Amino acid sequence: MASPARTPRPHRYRPALSRAAVLAAALAVVAATGPLAAAHSDRHPQQPGGTLILVGGGLKEANAEIYHEIINKAGGGGHARIGVLTGASVPPSQDPAAGDPATCSNSECNGAYYAGLFTSYGAADAQWIPIDLDHLANADADQVVAQVNSMTGFFFGGGDQYRYLTTMLHGAAHTDSKVLAAIRTKLAAGAVVSGSSAGAQIAAGPDMVTGGDSYQALRDGSAPGYFDDPAKLGYVPAGGFGFLSTGLLDTHTGTYGREGRAIRLAADTGQERVFALDENTALEVEHAGTRRQSLHVLGEHGVSVLDLRHARTTRTAGAGWSVRDVRYSYLTAGDGYDADRWTVLPSPAKAALHPAATGPVPANHDVFASAANDRAAPYSFVGTAHALLATTRRTATATTFESGPTFRVDFTRTARTRSWSADGTTATSFQDLTVAIGPQ
Repeated sequence: MASPARTPRPHRYRPALSRAAVLAAALAVVAATGPLAAAHSDRHPQQPGGTLILVGGGLKEANAEIYHEIINKAGGGGHARIGVLTGASVPPSQDPAAGDPATCSNSECNGAYYAGLFTSYGAADAQWIPIDLDHLANADADQVVAQVNSMTGFFFGGGDQYRYLTTMLHGAAHTDSKVLAAIRTKLAAGAVVSGSSAGAQIAAGPDMVTGGDSYQALRDGSAPGYFDDPAKLGYVPAGGFGFLSTGLLDTHTGTYGREGRAIRLAADTGQERVFALDENTALEVEHAGTRRQSLHVLGEHGVSVLDLRHARTTRTAGAGWSVRDVRYSYLTAGDGYDADRWTVLPSPAKAALHPAATGPVPANHDVFASAANDRAAPYSFVGTAHALLATTRRTATATTFESGPTFRVDFTRTARTRSWSADGTTATSFQDLTVAIGPQ
């Protein structure tokens, strides 16, 4: 694993900034009140086991459903107090535009941006928690712990999840800072912990991904560490903060075609399940870490659940790596998931799909939406799955854009496969398609 003291490379998928006027107003609030506003007593007793709301990145300002859900789980409008953590962003000292609210992209201005958004959606208070690469000591400062303890919910912004390891854990020992310990205690007592992109990824347990593209992951495999090559599949064996313990996490899945890297990392590390989150979409985990834990999806796209309990991998000299018998499910808004029974719980608004079409599934020659293909279409992997399930056919095949070798992905409908639709013709959610990947 790379040294925690090293300065991480800039993450490739930083959150977009808000309108300059919104950000300027939010910064003015931070300047006027200070990040360490007076603590408030928690007026609303909460049930044991709080809520995780993990967004796969690309969280849009207009996604009222997700912002309102975070606020509701933090006590509701007029009572919710949201602590915003943005240590995954570069600090102001590394941002040449730090003084310009219209163009800045650093921890402080991103914190002000999110605080302003939560306030605009009805939170009683939203404050930046001042922990970043410029303020490492704050992670163990009693004054910041007091600020955290005054909050009823938390939001971790995007950037590079490795910076969260650097700023909120104690080096190679991987032990909690005082602030992280306080957030963990608040979550266990009923608070909401949310995040987008790196802010969701950091909730992972062991083998947290640090980077990688699907094609190179399938070709070369994974390695523990953090790498300057963004296409190399890396991971941290000790993991992130461990808020979610029921499977690996991945983000930006459909947009960047990360299903292949998620499958390879799980296979390499012996993990049996991956929750792969799409953009502007959240996996909500209520009563997290308790026997009452329940999972469901909200937002624009979906969450892939990759089940490797029965998967088998092979490596052939001269041919390369392959995997078969991966079970692939996809949940969309309103669907639940029973993690104990590995079962999709479809939304009551969706009905079982009984397709009548018999035509061929459209060819797909870029199943992982390659960055090397300037015509790549996002959501390519799930697109082929949906196209198959809209027909009576049993199998569909797609391939990678890259060659040397070209990887082939086979999707197979089995007796276990189920699909559901909101309109009676399009498969929006499904369970247990079988996926096999190997050199063509």
